[in-house]
Amino acid sequence: MELINGNEIATTIIAELKAEVSALPARKPCLALVRVGDDPASVSYVRKKEKTAAEIGIDSRVILPPVTISQAELEALIDQLNADEGVDGILVQSPLPAPLDELQIFRRIAPEKDVDGLGTVNLGKIAQDDDTGFVSCTPAGIMALLARSGVDLKGKHVVIVGRSLLVGKPVALLALQKKAGANGTVTICHSATANLPELTRQADVLIAAIGRAEFITRDMVKPGAVVIDVGINRVEDPSRKAGYRLTGDVAFGPVSELASKITPVPGGVGPMTVAMLMSNTLKAYHQRTHA
Repeated sequence: MELINGNEIATTIIAELKAEVSALPARKPCLALVRVGDDPASVSYVRKKEKTAAEIGIDSRVILPPVTISQAELEALIDQLNADEGVDGILVQSPLPAPLDELQIFRRIAPEKDVDGLGTVNLGKIAQDDDTGFVSCTPAGIMALLARSGVDLKGKHVVIVGRSLLVGKPVALLALQKKAGANGTVTICHSATANLPELTRQADVLIAAIGRAEFITRDMVKPGAVVIDVGINRVEDPSRKAGYRLTGDVAFGPVSELASKITPVPGGVGPMTVAMLMSNTLKAYHQRTHA
């Protein structure tokens, strides 16, 4: 079994981006990070994104509207950032507090600045094999992990457990792409799928993104399969100082005995998400400035 080390691969990508940004002739790329409220996970994620941007040489603007901001006020803020020539990418940290309409906010971001890839235009571009669009960061990270670990999807059966807008649907489209050379054969499963273990056992590449701790068990995995665990779940554990431990959607120990390659949690897909956000920001800068 080979461990796919997301920390190492993300570090390599960040070093590549840093070298590219340092050679830019004009202004540096700029990423606007919008966080509404003080959700602890969101605070941590935005801080990590700000820190990584600084390491690469990407300018970041962290914008902290009050939790009481209205839908109209937040949309007006997005419109200002869309019109700001000094901003190349915009990310609105999710989840947004109620009653804000998250999907409407994602759609409000100009497609050429939608570096989180969650707007309608960029999701549509994935379906059309149009590489001028921005792929949402977690699916992009999954594809980069596979490519940099020597996993060729051509002719492989890729089974995805989860159908979310954030991961399941876009990664299915990416694995199907012809122009980009993926050429996988894809099955999407979800919580209502009948005979789920029968399908997961057919997977040459199994991607678990269902949001349930250790949902994928040993009996659901074909020997020699590549297993990508997207989940990150808090499980109560009185033996830990924090009172919990982090686990993925895969029962790592038993499944790792069967898999040919597998990602850990933490340290697998997670670090790649931030790296791909930075890659998208640099791509947006190049497309907007032609530099």
